[in-house]
Amino acid sequence: MTTHTRIRPFNTAETYPEQNLSNDLCQAVVAGGVVYLRGQIGQDLDTRESVGIGDVEAQAEKAMANIDMLLRESGSRLADVVKVVVYLTDIRYREPVYRVMGRWLEGVFPVSTGLVVQALARPEWLVEIDATAVISDGADGEDAR
Repeated sequence: MTTHTRIRPFNTAETYPEQNLSNDLCQAVVAGGVVYLRGQIGQDLDTRESVGIGDVEAQAEKAMANIDMLLRESGSRLADVVKVVVYLTDIRYREPVYRVMGRWLEGVFPVSTGLVVQALARPEWLVEIDATAVISDGADGEDAR
């Protein structure tokens, strides 16, 4: 029997009070030795406040910091990332975002998909990074970089 562990559950009514939504979601799901993360943006996960408004590099830094934190909470680490999907609201953001992401994932070599989209869930969000990782024997809290 497969078990699933849900990390940081929330309801969208709390996260998006300006929108008429009520969906039960979570920031990460661990299933079958794989960690599936919700797309991360420039948002503090504890306060739900947007950070780096107008600054795509700052938003990418926060997204990657969130990914690092969520992977650790899930029993994984950055070194175990196998796939990233990057959503940009402007193609001109590609270089600054990929430079930030490259620092966090140096030496990891995940597969990567990049997309340019018209908008994200909030107008101030410029980038969203979705990551998938595995749980390996080395995921014991040691530095992943």
